[in-house]
Amino acid sequence: MTATLIQEIEPTAVACCTPVADPGITDEQASTLAAVFKALADPSRLRIVNLLANAAEPVCVCELMPALGLSQGTVSFHLKKLLAVGLLEREQRGTWAYYSLNRDGLERLSDVFDA
Repeated sequence: MTATLIQEIEPTAVACCTPVADPGITDEQASTLAAVFKALADPSRLRIVNLLANAAEPVCVCELMPALGLSQGTVSFHLKKLLAVGLLEREQRGTWAYYSLNRDGLERLSDVFDA
């Protein structure tokens, strides 16, 4: 019997994004914002965000695999990147993980472009 280890990730990056129009953005603020943009700079991750944005309830990773045409490991990798920057929320139900958008995180990200 093989044991599966599930690592919990604390989302933090989106919470501190600074508007790009603010004068004097610090190196730390620029790094945080870059991490969020890097997480979104992948077509599969953008499709995941799109699928979750159109879902009425949290979506199982098992439902994302056929929708994306990717293996479970690849989907989990992309989900981990989005979760790490605070764009997703994760709920464990038995052996499956269910994902939804972190609406607060997306709202804070939209504030980045307020001038």
